[in-house]
Amino acid sequence: MKCPQCNNLEDKVIETRESKDGNYIRRRRECLNCGKRFTTYEKFENIPLTVVKKDGRREEFDIDKVRKGLYRAVEKRPVPTKQIEQISFQIEEMVSNSEKEVNTKKIGEYIMEKLKSLDKVAYVRFASVYLEFKSLEEFLYELNNLLRKED
Repeated sequence: MKCPQCNNLEDKVIETRESKDGNYIRRRRECLNCGKRFTTYEKFENIPLTVVKKDGRREEFDIDKVRKGLYRAVEKRPVPTKQIEQISFQIEEMVSNSEKEVNTKKIGEYIMEKLKSLDKVAYVRFASVYLEFKSLEEFLYELNNLLRKED
């Protein structure tokens, strides 16, 4: 940190305190050159994650939308809530670890991969919405692929 008095770059931290809400850290510092004491604040930089939709639109990533889609897919299926929350957490982690933007195609494929190993019916439900089947033939094609892979 640059000293406001002498512009020296070397200092020592005397005291550190976290704010009550946990959003920033207050540090008291002392310049090693002139002895001037000063305060700095560190705040977590929250850069919103963006998803790129199929049509090219961009919007802020919302894990609740992912959860709703997952819960809709597993509705009335014997899938524990814990597993859905675990998948949601993994997706959120994947998006957070990506660059600032992630394509919804990548998210959708990841969800389908997880659902396919978790519950085949939930997978087909999700795939029918995500892949936007236009005809019964497309739907049957996906079902047949799924059945062939089980054999």
